[in-house]
Amino acid sequence: MFLQGRPSTRLVWMIAGMALSAASSSGASPASPPPAPAASAPFSAGQAAGALPEGWQHIPFNKRKAPTQWRLVQDEGRTVLEASANNSVSLVMRTTSLDPKAPTIVQWRWKIDSHPAGADNSVAGKEDSAARLVFVFEGDKSSLPWNDRVVMRMAKTLSGQDMPYATLMYVISGVADVNTVIENPHTRRVQMIVASTARQSLGHWVEMRRDLSADFRKAFGEAPGRLIAYGVMSDTDNTASKARAWYGDIEINPSSEIAAGSPQ
Repeated sequence: MFLQGRPSTRLVWMIAGMALSAASSSGASPASPPPAPAASAPFSAGQAAGALPEGWQHIPFNKRKAPTQWRLVQDEGRTVLEASANNSVSLVMRTTSLDPKAPTIVQWRWKIDSHPAGADNSVAGKEDSAARLVFVFEGDKSSLPWNDRVVMRMAKTLSGQDMPYATLMYVISGVADVNTVIENPHTRRVQMIVASTARQSLGHWVEMRRDLSADFRKAFGEAPGRLIAYGVMSDTDNTASKARAWYGDIEINPSSEIAAGSPQ
């Protein structure tokens, strides 16, 4: 789907936040972030009520949007990241430098105690999710269709940040089935894949295992470029509702034996 008109303010600030996280505190541009090990800062290495592990950044959207509240907590004897969203939105992101053209395993676990009421990721005014994993990729923007490049120019004008070439999200959905690919209602440069349903994730940990490279190809129809940032996002601002989620460690490892799958 091509964008008609201007990108939404919410989308622009989401893009800006992801671009800022990719730029990192070193001042590098989003296209050239400093290398960082993909899984060198597990949440479980932190302390409950302590600071985020090194390399992770909280990325609010803007002063008009209340940020989701993030904190490290103990759950079943391990430190995990808790997100409490109340008509709010923000991300926790970190940089990396990974070429995922070879099959690449992404493993994590998450759970929720509620999902945004009425949320539907395919509808602009309902595009919320209690939990998301976000992956930001480089690519050749000059190869994109004219409409995509127009969206990117408008996003940069409005936010001051370069829009990433492609962003892939794994989401929890209350209305779509696992493995459904959902195009962001405002731009096809952001694609979402339903990794688990709200019912599956409600009240207990769900272990996830995906092939990031294969899922990128499925969503965008091409091989992925370099992965430059990744993280988590919990948002309820479009539905003006509440949700709470917990994230375990995120592991990203190249492998020759992986198939995209459903919750384990």
